Amino acid sequence: MRSNCDISLNGAAGAAGDFPVGTGSASCGTGGGVLVGASKKMAGDAVGALAGSPGGLSDEIFRVENLTMAYGDYVVMRDLNFSVKRGEIFFIMGGSGCGKSTLLRHMIGLLKPAKGAIWYMGKNFSEASDDDRAGMLRQFGVLYQGGALWTSMTLAENVELPLREFTNVSDSDAADIVDLKLSLVGLNGFGAFYPSEISGGMCKRAGLARAMALDPSVLFFDEPSAGLDPISSHRLDELIVQMRDSLGATVVVVSHELASIFAIADRALFLDAGSHTQAAVGSPRELADSDNPAVRIFMNRGVDPRAKEGSRL
Repeated sequence: MRSNCDISLNGAAGAAGDFPVGTGSASCGTGGGVLVGASKKMAGDAVGALAGSPGGLSDEIFRVENLTMAYGDYVVMRDLNFSVKRGEIFFIMGGSGCGKSTLLRHMIGLLKPAKGAIWYMGKNFSEASDDDRAGMLRQFGVLYQGGALWTSMTLAENVELPLREFTNVSDSDAADIVDLKLSLVGLNGFGAFYPSEISGGMCKRAGLARAMALDPSVLFFDEPSAGLDPISSHRLDELIVQMRDSLGATVVVVSHELASIFAIADRALFLDAGSHTQAAVGSPRELADSDNPAVRIFMNRGVDPRAKEGSRL
């Protein structure tokens, strides 16, 4: 089996049911409620233990300290220092090739820091024991760029996969949870479809349903708007906000789509490819008027608003 990254974006985003707002609640009465309650209790206990910890304050779910990312001798980014607050939508942005996706891979544990530390819920993620690390990973849900759906599985089977791998829920409970997750992303009735039979936008939403299968405390999105038309991209932004609000999740998004950043970001981190470090952290409006010209020009689509005639680079 292989990922659907290479073909899931080929379809037009106008298929039936593309990006309607999902309906339903964030838990179900059979298996889903148990999973929601357990994961939220774990998150609450961990956040409660943060006070006075070396990893951060009580409103911080992630803290990145003096992080250097490297592939061998090549340093991608150095001296990264920022935090992600509980319940916010946090964007990682910058020009193409600056290391946005590499930073996401460090935050979800796929890559180890060359230097520095990443703290999650007050614990050093990189140095955690295998049991602690497994518990942390269970709190993460990831939507990859192309959806990364298994092409030989239906949408329902894709969403069910994490439940089969990491829980002992019964077949009936798993079916109820799958139906709930697909309903939340507006794909009710599409469970029997294969990825090749639906549009790119619908594949993205199916990937989001799978990312939510275990009721994570943190949702990661890697270039969620890539390959989508502007209307589908806007509807996906609305869905991200809805998932944050209904599930109480923290959202981390890798993107350089300014429309999405200004529409839904609470704060954003700007990675500067030229200096190989972060240039600024703040709200989109703050960054648009940053004292750093690279950040200011990026946020204004190549135009420096402080230049006398708004010169375009």
